[in-house]
Amino acid sequence: VQGNFDKVEFNRMCWTLCAKKNLSKSPLLISDEDAFKVWVIFNFLSEDKYPLIIVPEEIEYLLKKLTEAMGAGWQQEQFDHYKIALNTSREGLSAWELIDLIGSGQFSKGMDRQTVSMAINEVFNELILDVLKQGYMLKKGHKRKNWMERWFVLKPNIISYYVSEDLKDKKGDIILDGNCCVEALPDRDGKKCLFLIKCLDKSFEISASDKKKKQEWIQAIQTTVNLLRAGSPPPHKEARQKRKELRQKLLAEHEELERQMKELQTANENKQKELETVRKQLEAAAARAAEEEKKRLQTQVELQDRFSLELEREKMVRQKMEEQVAQKSSELEQYLQRVRELEEMYKQLQGALEDEKQARQDEETVRKLQARLLEEESAKRAELEKWHLQQQQTIQMTEAEKQELENQRMIKEQALQVAMQQLKQLELERKEALEQYEEVKKKLETAANNTKSWKDKVAHHEGLIRLIEPGSKNPHLITNWGPAAFTEAELEQRQKSWKGKKATSE
Repeated sequence: VQGNFDKVEFNRMCWTLCAKKNLSKSPLLISDEDAFKVWVIFNFLSEDKYPLIIVPEEIEYLLKKLTEAMGAGWQQEQFDHYKIALNTSREGLSAWELIDLIGSGQFSKGMDRQTVSMAINEVFNELILDVLKQGYMLKKGHKRKNWMERWFVLKPNIISYYVSEDLKDKKGDIILDGNCCVEALPDRDGKKCLFLIKCLDKSFEISASDKKKKQEWIQAIQTTVNLLRAGSPPPHKEARQKRKELRQKLLAEHEELERQMKELQTANENKQKELETVRKQLEAAAARAAEEEKKRLQTQVELQDRFSLELEREKMVRQKMEEQVAQKSSELEQYLQRVRELEEMYKQLQGALEDEKQARQDEETVRKLQARLLEEESAKRAELEKWHLQQQQTIQMTEAEKQELENQRMIKEQALQVAMQQLKQLELERKEALEQYEEVKKKLETAANNTKSWKDKVAHHEGLIRLIEPGSKNPHLITNWGPAAFTEAELEQRQKSWKGKKATSE
């Protein structure tokens, strides 16, 4: 729209077409003219989308402007309660709901109808008619140089002055642009509060009613000129655009926040699913671990039972060994008893040949005892090696089984120590038997020397056909335990027997 198009008249025509069917029938505290102005203000402040609504922020801005124009205090708490109730039901108000809100007097309690009308008119002039400031001042004429009172109206690019505030008789305009300026003048010719408006073609001297009005007008005109220089819109339009941009920014941030919240929720749901999967895997792993622990405990019980059986067997073996040792001790006692009996026999047979015979019997007995002791020692060594192998196998078991079988190993070691002691004891006994053999051998030699003359008598007494002759002159074999009373063939036979037992035990 260009030229002298009257936007107010166009709005009035639209108002005439739609007011009768949409305006509330309930009585309002404002006139139809004020309702029309509120409707125009609504069209200016509403959002640029259909159906038109005015958001709570713009409602607050409008009500504040009206309250300031009425000279009353703004009731922020009351509007906050209203805003909460409004946000719970809808996004904003329509034009007719805004007219009902202002016409109901909810935010103008205590104000008369005329004051409310003046406030609506002032806000209408500022927002719709772009009236930045208006009021009575004195103006100096250009031709007659006289001072006349005029009603000045400041707009974004012009200052119009009228005879009165009804705006019916217009006297002239002051065209403003970026080259204009305003400055204060000193008092003169009986006039006070003077200021000068300089334009390209002429200047205007004006006198305000007081210093405050003078300063307000100078500041308003200078602000208007600065906006013209910068090419900026009027302050109320610029403020509306900033509020709109701020709302759009907040809306975009809110949408971005909602999008992030949805992404976070989706990520959280995915994480919950992953955690659920991990939880199920952990439960399955725990079940498997419990099953493995059950198997391990079962294996441990079986091993304990097995080692208990082995311990019982070892106890039985130890008992047998003790019995054998007791038997050997008994045999040794019997052997000593026989030696004593032989000594008595040699005394009865006058000592000589009987001593020799008894000495040979003693020699044979000692030899057999020495051979038996050697076999027992070999068997014991094979058994010790077997226990040593079992002990090494036990050491190679797991750490958990080591801890549990430590006591059993100690028992086996004790049994091994006892067996070693028994072996040492047997070696001592064998040495003692060897010493006894040497003594008997010496006695035999003595008896042989003493009984050479008694051969016939002894042969007759014993019924022997052949004479008892001295033993073989071949040198006796010597082992690691001392002299042995057996031949080299017997030694080879005993070595073969010992190696066969060792192979069987391994």
